[in-house]
Amino acid sequence: MSAAAIAAVHERGRNLFPGVVASLIAAAAASFLSEHYDAPVMLFALLLGMAMNFLASDPRCKPGIEFTARQVLRVGVALLGLRFTFAQIAALGWEPVLIVVVSVVVTILVSVAAAKALGFQPIFGLLTGGATAICGASAALALSAALPSHPAKERATLFTVIGVSALSTLAMIAYPMVVQLLELETVDAGIFLGGTIHDVAQVVGAGYSLSQETGDTATVVKLMRIAMLLPVILCAAMITRAQGTAEGGQRPPLLPWFAVAFVALAAINSTGWISGAVQHYGKDLSSWCLVAAISAIGMKTQLKDLASVGFKPIALMIGETVFLAILVLMLLRFTG
Repeated sequence: MSAAAIAAVHERGRNLFPGVVASLIAAAAASFLSEHYDAPVMLFALLLGMAMNFLASDPRCKPGIEFTARQVLRVGVALLGLRFTFAQIAALGWEPVLIVVVSVVVTILVSVAAAKALGFQPIFGLLTGGATAICGASAALALSAALPSHPAKERATLFTVIGVSALSTLAMIAYPMVVQLLELETVDAGIFLGGTIHDVAQVVGAGYSLSQETGDTATVVKLMRIAMLLPVILCAAMITRAQGTAEGGQRPPLLPWFAVAFVALAAINSTGWISGAVQHYGKDLSSWCLVAAISAIGMKTQLKDLASVGFKPIALMIGETVFLAILVLMLLRFTG
């Protein structure tokens, strides 16, 4: 590497350092609060970031905050591939796979249609529907990274993260009672919990609160939903290409690099070549990247922007959550 290249890298690092460090500090504080007060870490990260939004206008911090909100986010999404293996999916048979594929596709299509009916852009329905159907805040961030630029995209992303975090926490409390009320068998209970609750942590909490087998089944079904992130990102990328150029005037790739990395890591993880320790550190790094990214996005957003969203987006996300739960129950009856 030439001296000029080294100097350019050094200068780039100096420009990014303050904003990246600010995002990491907010992420560390959010993780501490989440561990001690048992609430979603993404929600804490978002709120802390919004409390520090004055930094986004500081010329020393702005480049690093922008970098964290975009590039660090994409690294975190790519590392999600280390969360599952194809063998885990195959072990449960075809019924859960069918339920996951149908529920994800139908929920997203219904969400897009409902968003249009309520007067929103279809992309907002794709964002909220994907977050509801796949993996909550992580899916919202991944889809946001793949969707075309729009003045309201970051506000929509923040609202979606808040909504799925709150609804996922409520589902973790309510859905085990629904399982007991409907007298679902152990495996069916795991499929229902894993197929409907938005975030991984809440799926684990709800599943293992009932039994070990229910928790194991719910976790694997949830990982199946995470696997659906790749085709949905591909669809989002195709929408981006169809709508023209991306930021900077360049035509976006058909498949974003972080989506390719996601499936590559999942494939490598499925071979068993990656040790348990590496998997563990990779998952932790993914979580840190995503939490830091949502902190940075929070820093870029004014609270008054979220306060102006109105009742319709809230109704849309509640409707999507209820629809997904009913759909999975119907599919369980059909395949049972």
